[in-house]
Amino acid sequence: MSSNRGGKNNPLRKDKEGERLRREILSEKVCDLKVHDKTTVGDLIRAYGSMGGFMAPNLKMAASMINEMKESGCTIFLSFTGNLMATGLRGIISQLIREGFVSTIVTTCGALDHDIARSYGARYCSGDFGLDDVMLNELKIHRLGNVVIPLEDYGPLVEKVMREQLPEMIGEKDTVTPSELASEFGKRIDDENSFLRAAYKKNVPVYVPGIIDGSFGTNLFFYSQTKKLKLDLFKDMSAILNQVFDSKMTGAIIIGGGISKHHVIWWNQFREGLDYCVYLTTAQEYDGSLSGALPKEAISWGKVKPIAKQVAVFGDVTITLPLIAGSLIRRVGD
Repeated sequence: MSSNRGGKNNPLRKDKEGERLRREILSEKVCDLKVHDKTTVGDLIRAYGSMGGFMAPNLKMAASMINEMKESGCTIFLSFTGNLMATGLRGIISQLIREGFVSTIVTTCGALDHDIARSYGARYCSGDFGLDDVMLNELKIHRLGNVVIPLEDYGPLVEKVMREQLPEMIGEKDTVTPSELASEFGKRIDDENSFLRAAYKKNVPVYVPGIIDGSFGTNLFFYSQTKKLKLDLFKDMSAILNQVFDSKMTGAIIIGGGISKHHVIWWNQFREGLDYCVYLTTAQEYDGSLSGALPKEAISWGKVKPIAKQVAVFGDVTITLPLIAGSLIRRVGD
């Protein structure tokens, strides 16, 4: 079988258009990267744009795109998975919220669990992926990747905090939304690294469409059995939809996949898609999963505009996001 690299109706061209296209493709030379003791994060990210392989140019593009979102007055949706709140990345995400790079947050119940636990003194410690999990179970220690958490500092602590706080938060209400609860906790938390506190202080709504999938949701369920409390998810859906419709432009910083990723792109399809889209991920598209789907696939669903600025950065976000944030926050301070 023969191969036609130019496509079915496009044989290899030697005309002027072909020459123009060739020059365009070959217009940016790979530059060798050098660092020294005065190299800043911003310098490094800018250099990434011209160093060639492989994710470095995408990382530079992501940083530039996020900065452009902010400067253009775009409504910026941030979605992330709960496991990140068990790491030091929690401080970076809270800092980005405080610096005005986030308009709306969509996350998971696990993010609330970890943020509340750590805000109320839980010990999250550096461990190892190779630890013996049978031994950890006997020692009553949870393992989240290479983070280890004493059993008493997770579920029991979240339960204790919620049992103490919910009566005052809810009062005589018989209905509450997840975003209202997130805001109420943010108001009460005294921890500058808490994303809930940062969001409350910046008036950034926190939506948790999978609110019942974790310790926070389980404790809400138990509380509702005695107080007849109901969760109004539709009110949060209405709020996020109104925000989408009221925005002249929307952009998204999507860390990881799952329900939080889909919730952001799903609602933006009702305004013909996002104008900007940055994915920070380790997932791959070969299995057809939503988590692995690239921004270009979302174009086919109308969730990202065909003319949108979009990029995917593959890599561990505990490495890539601090680099991006370092370049952005330095720029704010300049």
